[in-house]
Amino acid sequence: MARDGNSIEDTLVNSVTEYVKSYMSNYDGSHDFNHIQRVVGLAKYIHAHSPEATPRDQQVVLLSALLHDVGDKKYLKPGEDAFTLVYDLLLSLGAADQLAKRVQTICLGVSYSSEIQDPTRVQELIKSHPELAVVQDADRLDAIGSIGIGRVFTFTGARTQRSMADSIQHFHDKLLKLESMMKTDVGRQLARERTERMQEFLKWWDEESAFSSGPLDTV
Repeated sequence: MARDGNSIEDTLVNSVTEYVKSYMSNYDGSHDFNHIQRVVGLAKYIHAHSPEATPRDQQVVLLSALLHDVGDKKYLKPGEDAFTLVYDLLLSLGAADQLAKRVQTICLGVSYSSEIQDPTRVQELIKSHPELAVVQDADRLDAIGSIGIGRVFTFTGARTQRSMADSIQHFHDKLLKLESMMKTDVGRQLARERTERMQEFLKWWDEESAFSSGPLDTV
């Protein structure tokens, strides 16, 4: 019986994976399926190396990591409802109602802006949905470090008309703050390393951009 249960779970994960590959093929390189694969890998690592004060469901961690950017408001298509998109998808693929609700709730809770607006709500969500802490840390880890640096400039070039200076400001406005928002010990450890890499990069940026700050005197 356990083999049948695992087979059903594998079938659902495989179906979700194929859906996400297709759904995110229209996203730019900062939020493509490669991002999802990294977040899934990080979520698995954090889940495997974190003690469970409250029991976590590995299937919920995996599905939430796969689906966390489905319905992202930055890419939401006309007619899509971000509040039910994941839930409806999972039901259509044969998931149980309770599982679909749980994953939808976690996906909606991952957002950085939502936590900034109401951090207490996120803390309460983690108490009832401990998988959220794992997926949230995994997603934020992919926003920092060397890959995070690449993603910032990829997003800016693909989705905005902002300058590189605006991209640099994003490090100070958000990315350097993510280390302090990690929820797991493993996430905090990895975030410390990746934050140090960004800080080193910003030092190099300041050194190189200093050449453009002087007066334009003729030689």
